[in-house]
Amino acid sequence: MRLSAPVYVLKRKARLLSRDAKIPLHAALDRIAASEGVESWSLLSARLAAASPAAKLYPKLSPGDLVLIGARPGQGKTLLSLELAVEAMKQGNRTTFFTLEYTQIHVLDRFRAIGVDPNRFESLFDLDMSDAISADHIIDRMAGAPSGNLAIVDYLQLLDQKREHPDLMRQVRALKAFAEKSGTIFVAISQIDRSYELSARTCPDLEDVRLPNPLDLSLFTKTCFLHEGEVNFRTAG
Repeated sequence: MRLSAPVYVLKRKARLLSRDAKIPLHAALDRIAASEGVESWSLLSARLAAASPAAKLYPKLSPGDLVLIGARPGQGKTLLSLELAVEAMKQGNRTTFFTLEYTQIHVLDRFRAIGVDPNRFESLFDLDMSDAISADHIIDRMAGAPSGNLAIVDYLQLLDQKREHPDLMRQVRALKAFAEKSGTIFVAISQIDRSYELSARTCPDLEDVRLPNPLDLSLFTKTCFLHEGEVNFRTAG
């Protein structure tokens, strides 16, 4: 299936259309799909599902992994994390999405953006929008969860925005220790510093992760960076 532009560009157009026309994101996505000669975005997404990076990446994740997904705004890092959630839930593994950024409506719209009916996995998906999100909060919520369950943190740089929370380094170390003990797979969505856009490199890397506070990035067992359709996945070491 040939599109007029990469999927990430079409999604960006849909977000702009949603904002400018003041319509829901899923309606904007359907309009973009129609311009590509496809009846709906869900149908377009279904046709592209076989080529989804998540379908290839999820089998590479293991219980106890601490995964970092990084990209500049609009490159699809949140959508990729939700695609990973779908792959996990297809296997019967529960996913909890911890967000300090999105509302429930935003998350539902993004599920529709990847062609997924949110009701399909309702019993396997939890959304946590608490203002108290931190490593301790996440660990409390995931305590007792079976090995292989997925926890998505949206996003890394906000974990220690409140003074009463431990510094970012201690929080990530706590998440890593809990992941190794419990078998939970943690996926942390990360911002990329804008200075990356001045570089000639085709994809960001660890050196481009925006770190307002110190963090040992070697704590992550796997990384995935996105830019303009390129997906760069690496295993630590």
